[in-house]
Amino acid sequence: MKILQIVPSISLIYGGPSQMVLGLAPALVKHGAEVTILTTDSNGDTGQKPLDVPLQQPIKRDGYEIIYFRCVPFRRYKFSLSLLKWLNEHAHEYDVAHLHALFSPVTSAAAAICRQNKLPYILRPLGTLDPADLRKKKYLKKIYAAFLERSNIAGASALHFTSNQEAKVSERFGVKTRDIILPLGVTPSANQSEENIRAKYCISENVPIILFMSRIDPKKGLDLLIPALERIQAQGLNFHFILAGTNPQDPNYETSIRTQLENSPLHQHTTITGFVTGASKSALLEASDIFVLPSYYENFGIAVAEAMVAGRPVVISDQVHIWHEIYNSQSGWVSKTEINSLTEAIIQALQNPQERIKRGANAKECALNSFSWDAIGHQMVEYYREIMT
Repeated sequence: MKILQIVPSISLIYGGPSQMVLGLAPALVKHGAEVTILTTDSNGDTGQKPLDVPLQQPIKRDGYEIIYFRCVPFRRYKFSLSLLKWLNEHAHEYDVAHLHALFSPVTSAAAAICRQNKLPYILRPLGTLDPADLRKKKYLKKIYAAFLERSNIAGASALHFTSNQEAKVSERFGVKTRDIILPLGVTPSANQSEENIRAKYCISENVPIILFMSRIDPKKGLDLLIPALERIQAQGLNFHFILAGTNPQDPNYETSIRTQLENSPLHQHTTITGFVTGASKSALLEASDIFVLPSYYENFGIAVAEAMVAGRPVVISDQVHIWHEIYNSQSGWVSKTEINSLTEAIIQALQNPQERIKRGANAKECALNSFSWDAIGHQMVEYYREIMT
């Protein structure tokens, strides 16, 4: 079984949704698939250098291969004519294609090429069919959907959603689809980080750390979180807030958040780290007492799952689509997308250290059971087999 995974970028700068492909590929290989990832060398949209990788030649990695293509002519949209040309020439060599992203020119064109070459394909929307996401640039997206994505969805063998809630709310533009619902996976950290976050940022041992670690984007609910933390601080509760993340597509918004925090009463109790990965990311998760993500919409929330597998209790909104799993497993606290509700949830977490420990343990168990790459890889291979027959 030969499987193509097609994704606009797998650069770390774009976060979990893109990186997920690097977790899925070895899981598929473990269950008997041959996997090739097609992607671009895109590494940010605002002047960053492209990835320093060989182009248009297979790079072997953990049993699968990656082929990178030059991101031209539309860097902002992670487009690649050479990728599409390669796909058109080699599509007949594969059994199934799995396309990660909608409303992305390279995957939109790839879907059309798959149909022309009679290669069955699965589409993973990455939350782009959520009504809240469709409201952004809604007129442009209506035109885009009418001319491209409606046909792509109609021609897909299935749509891959990462939660029941994502599938439930997603727009199909009047097209009937088969839905595959499989979550994203997480990999537990093999070793504890040697980096001492409290010493590095001068945070006392008895001060709880509240960690936000995600893309700095309006949909992530920072306009709820910052006022909520200001209210909590005004009530005399002690904590230290760490903001970790960046936004390569909207640096102006990231700058506005930094400025807001610098001018906030939270300033003396806040650390802004910027983008983190690897050992630094693991160290932040290990050091934190509460992980928070009050998003307005989130098709999965890979950062939440990463915090859970690290044994951190989470405070999330009920618009993070795995909130049912959090609530049912008592892995944290769930709030509305309202300042008052979020404030109350964080206060409960801060005031109950023993409950935090208990819910952190629940979170780790839930993540290991529900977000196992091995189980996800096995199930996805079975879906591919069904599509091939």
